[in-house]
Amino acid sequence: MSQGPDPDTERRQVTRAAGVVGSMTLASRILGYARDMVFAYLFGTTMAADAFIAAFRVPNLLRRLFGEGSLSMAFVPVFTGYLSAGDRDEAMRFARSTFHLLALVLLVVACLGIAASPWIVRFMAYGFTSDPQKFDLTVKLTRIMLPYICFVGLVALCMGILNSLGHFAAPAAAPVMLNLAMIASALVFAWASESVQVRVTGLAVGVLAGGVAQLGLQLPFLMKHRVGLGRPAPIFHPGLKKIIALMGPAVFGAAVYQINIVVNTQLASLLTEGSVAYLYYADRIVQFPLGIFAIATATAVLPSLSQQASRNDLEAMKDTFGHGLRLVFFAVLPSLVGLVVLREAIVAALFRHGVFDLESTRKTAEALFYYALGLWAFSAVRILLNFFYALQDTRSPVKAASISIAANIILGLALMGPMGHRGLALATSLASMVNLVLLVIWLRRKLGPLGGIRLVKEVSKSAACAVMMGVVVMIVAAVWPPMECNGRLGLTLRLMGCIMAGVGVYCGLAYLFKLEELRAMAETFLRRKGRGR
Repeated sequence: MSQGPDPDTERRQVTRAAGVVGSMTLASRILGYARDMVFAYLFGTTMAADAFIAAFRVPNLLRRLFGEGSLSMAFVPVFTGYLSAGDRDEAMRFARSTFHLLALVLLVVACLGIAASPWIVRFMAYGFTSDPQKFDLTVKLTRIMLPYICFVGLVALCMGILNSLGHFAAPAAAPVMLNLAMIASALVFAWASESVQVRVTGLAVGVLAGGVAQLGLQLPFLMKHRVGLGRPAPIFHPGLKKIIALMGPAVFGAAVYQINIVVNTQLASLLTEGSVAYLYYADRIVQFPLGIFAIATATAVLPSLSQQASRNDLEAMKDTFGHGLRLVFFAVLPSLVGLVVLREAIVAALFRHGVFDLESTRKTAEALFYYALGLWAFSAVRILLNFFYALQDTRSPVKAASISIAANIILGLALMGPMGHRGLALATSLASMVNLVLLVIWLRRKLGPLGGIRLVKEVSKSAACAVMMGVVVMIVAAVWPPMECNGRLGLTLRLMGCIMAGVGVYCGLAYLFKLEELRAMAETFLRRKGRGR
């Protein structure tokens, strides 16, 4: 077994990469909320909002599957294997071959999807069939946005290539381009027409423009690393067999949260109008900490895990396991508490304007509460999946995913009656916890003891700090009047004051408890700041 970097160096590399991805994701999420604020102002929770959200589920689902998960999980271990063997030329031929084949496959999928759009909409939101106008609009928007999957799939492959070569910034910044394009398109079409259908169609066109911009952002950096995707390559490289073997299970295993969201969309379409939108807006808020912390850390650990797996260095993998989960929980637990305590204030500050009224705010906040309860499980699952795929084990995630999806459907059907859209959000959180427990059990069987005692001890400290932070935030929030009495500026100031107080208290408590994760993040920040001078 060959020796790799020492554990401290490996942990610093992971933390640094997670910081880069997290900071870019933060910029993307901020713009994403600006996009959603524009969307809420123009469409609120109306029929047009439901139609766009349901139509956007298809390309957005594929974006999250490819751009934030499965393609990289399947590609990076194989690509890293060639690089670790010292055969860079063969690694680049493999990358070019994968790019060409993927472009062809995605083009065919997009064409088939456009033709099958009515059936896709029936599957995604069957309840819309009772309203012909809503159904027809959803089909039209689906057809406009489906070609986006061609661009986002290729961007995901570029992400895997660049991350394996140690470059994380450009792939993480790609969603910024999508959000900018959608905001610009929405504003231009809103200025050009008073028609709601024209405006929502323009927003769909903005999705396509965003896909083009995302792919264009990657090309200069690929050229810098001399990847040369346009150069000739074999149609079917031998390494593609491994990707194909990993890809199907990887898609399914990484897709649990997204599939459960799709299930919720389908079930919510059977509830009162606006239920689909309530869940969508709540999910968008949960995606903020999930993207910045969990997905960023999962992206950062995958190249390291793949290298450790290629060396058969199980002890190093266990160390990365503990460090990755502690890092995620350190950031996610205070986020969870903050979302629960400030749920109505967050929804009101972000979305309560235009046709998004007080009732929409309260019902979205209800969904946010139940989604937030599962944030810790959503986040941990993203880390655990990368361990299985680094070990090229696809069976375990598929089994866990199947059980989790079945649990979500059963729980959703059971809870939607008495709880409405809130029950669907709770079902998704509970199903993710089931998925997490199964993955932990099966990973322990593969690697042996995972350092659970130390992990529980450190996470308990983070949890205690988060709870105390929550108490302080509740006290701070109580000194402001109820949100119904505030204007928009007052809502924003109240929310920012609570958040700043929470961050200060949490960091102070983490310092007193001597949490390693605070020190690691501070060192990474100071090192980057020093290089920037």
